[in-house]
Amino acid sequence: MTTYIKNFLKYKDLIIEIIKRDIQLKYKNSLLGILWSFLNPLLFMIVLTVIFQELFSSNIEHFALYVLTGRLMYSCFSETTNYAMQSIVSNAALIKKIYVPKYFFPISKVGSSFINTLLAMLSIIPVMLISGVQFTTINLLFVFPLLYMLLFSIGIGLILTTIYVFFRDLQHLYSLALVIIMYTSAIFYPADIIPDQLLPILQFNPVFTTTEMFRDILIYNNIPSISDHFFNLVYSLIFVVFGLFLFYKKQDKFIFYL
Repeated sequence: MTTYIKNFLKYKDLIIEIIKRDIQLKYKNSLLGILWSFLNPLLFMIVLTVIFQELFSSNIEHFALYVLTGRLMYSCFSETTNYAMQSIVSNAALIKKIYVPKYFFPISKVGSSFINTLLAMLSIIPVMLISGVQFTTINLLFVFPLLYMLLFSIGIGLILTTIYVFFRDLQHLYSLALVIIMYTSAIFYPADIIPDQLLPILQFNPVFTTTEMFRDILIYNNIPSISDHFFNLVYSLIFVVFGLFLFYKKQDKFIFYL
């Protein structure tokens, strides 16, 4: 861990440049550019709201905002981890030429994707205004579920990128896993329809727990309990520590599979 920290401080300018490059490449030759990060979740929200309005809207207050927040949190997780998974393989040519701390690549992918998510989060403001949701100081606590999501994404991203170097079929399996995660994260249906016996299992879905906290803060102006914070923080740190450990143990063998 000390080595990771020293390298991070030594090469911090490099990781910033890598994140900048990733963001620039994402919007290169795009007519809409950053505006698409704003429009995409809004269009998705409109489609799901139209489809499920009659089915769930009576059970969910501010249904459009409920769908939008769920979509944004899921997109944050799926994009950051997907990009991180392929980061070592996609930068194989650079890794073979010069020394760069290898964990910089998955972390930079998580960082650039997370910044894109923050830009997309701006779409929440007009929807809150249209929905009549009152802005309060409690809303400022939204940084906590986002922080937990960032930690989850870093930890899971490190695990995925390590396995992907040795097992390229992981991308197909992970696509299926993301579908399962999406449908078990209560993105467009009320969480209270989930059977009580399944709730303890869903608590280990990081998208579900962070999304529920995010909604409580923004939509319902509820302050999350200390136990909710403790669970999410400890759970996310477990992924980060395990991801760093696995990555550290296997990184010297990457070169033989690139």
